[in-house]
Amino acid sequence: MTVPIWALHPHSRLPEELCPLLSLSKPAVDAGCPADDRFLPMTADQVNRGVARRYSFGPFHLIPTQRLLLEAENPVRLGSRALDILIALVERPGELVSKEELMVRVWPKMFVEPANLTVHVAALRRVLGDGRNGTRYLVNIPGRGYRFVAPVRVREPEAPLLPLLAARGAHNLPTQVTRLVGRSETLHLLTTQLSEERFVTIVGSGGIGKTSVALAAAEAVADDYEHGVWLIDLAHLCDPRLVPSALASVLGHEALSGNPIPSLFQSLCGKQMLLVLDNCEHVVEAAASLAVGILRGAPGVRILATSREPLRVEGERRHRLPPLKIPCPPASLTAAEALRFSAIELFVRRATARLDDFELCDRDVPIVVDLCRKLDGLPLAIELAADHIDTFGVRGLSARLDGGLQLLTGGYRTALPRHRTLRGMLDWSYDWLPDPERLFLRRVSVFPGEFSLEAANAVAAGGEIAVADVVDHVASLASKSLITANIGGKKPIYRLLETTRSYALEKLQESGEFDVVARRHAQYCPDILDLAETE
Repeated sequence: MTVPIWALHPHSRLPEELCPLLSLSKPAVDAGCPADDRFLPMTADQVNRGVARRYSFGPFHLIPTQRLLLEAENPVRLGSRALDILIALVERPGELVSKEELMVRVWPKMFVEPANLTVHVAALRRVLGDGRNGTRYLVNIPGRGYRFVAPVRVREPEAPLLPLLAARGAHNLPTQVTRLVGRSETLHLLTTQLSEERFVTIVGSGGIGKTSVALAAAEAVADDYEHGVWLIDLAHLCDPRLVPSALASVLGHEALSGNPIPSLFQSLCGKQMLLVLDNCEHVVEAAASLAVGILRGAPGVRILATSREPLRVEGERRHRLPPLKIPCPPASLTAAEALRFSAIELFVRRATARLDDFELCDRDVPIVVDLCRKLDGLPLAIELAADHIDTFGVRGLSARLDGGLQLLTGGYRTALPRHRTLRGMLDWSYDWLPDPERLFLRRVSVFPGEFSLEAANAVAAGGEIAVADVVDHVASLASKSLITANIGGKKPIYRLLETTRSYALEKLQESGEFDVVARRHAQYCPDILDLAETE
């Protein structure tokens, strides 16, 4: 049987008889996977028949299996939610599709306001030119739903779908709604690196903006690749074995056996394209293996990856993304001078979007600078804090940040769950750590600032953590962007970001070890002072 690999999306419900083709049990595919609101599960009948229908209406062609809308043969940029709505309506032309059905399909297992549906339908109408020159595609039935009224022609592709994507400048990158702040130098450097290297990984802590920077860099170089630029988002994968399937799904590749990898690599041979492997950290081994296979088997393909830790494979160029810029203390700045720093600029932009009459004044500059410093210059943390400006004001925000991470919630409704709160983002990092590294991270959170390896030995070693393991734990957590290293002095010095430390300190208190570790820290401090006095 020929099984189209694009049908085997990790969150599709597979019939039992198809699971052996992937050497996976059905529970392994289904268990614990969150619903993916950007991909549409294929029915068992579609899987068995290998259907990849092409719907045509007016000048447009819609290929649901590839999440692709074409005008003539040119890809049309359309948000994922609007595309979901279009697919749902076009698959049932002339029928009334209720608002409730659309909400369930576009936002499965999520509660969102009905107004969100209206917003995305409006965006869809703009893209289609609905109502322009008398052309009608969508009709709203007030209080009930929508009907797709344009004539729809349905046909099966006569050729593989991949050539449809093989157009210079073509891509599946989402439209960037907001402008990146403080990343122009980074984007210039990344585009230069992509012209010189075949494999670049953007590495950094959670919330630092790796995906946003990668998408902006990929869009900037899209015209350089004859066969396009293609985003493969790995965030929703629960099983590392499905990483090749995610790539095959985006490329519309059909596997002729249970193992898609050989034919997938063969289909990439001779192509000139850029693949963006986004959110690799939780499937890092599988992503690394896939990258190596592509680099060896497809000389014209380049890879841009994002991960909280490097993939650590031959040929990888690592680009560690820094936080946004914050003024160094002590700094007496006017509001105009402070806005030259990217962290301050982002806070003000987001606060202004939330509160129309917000304006940074000179007397509030030190408070905003201190607030951005407490948030380590992390874009996600700054945005989450600024979202509460209309409730607490600048001074109230700063005061409440001293109480921990409770304030840092909100975020865009369309964001991944882990990007709606800072705690969710840190949970994502913490939950993927091995138990010994979790324990070590909790223990070193008692350091209010920088610490040395000797200090880590004195405070964190003991019990399940041997002295000999401390160096390995520090190196691993630094690689995973949970510890920052300063190697500019005589000896390397380490510290936790304030947001990470606050989170790990809570975990230490919950573990019941706080008193023991705090006592070790208290005993270590006089020893250091005695040594300093002696020296």
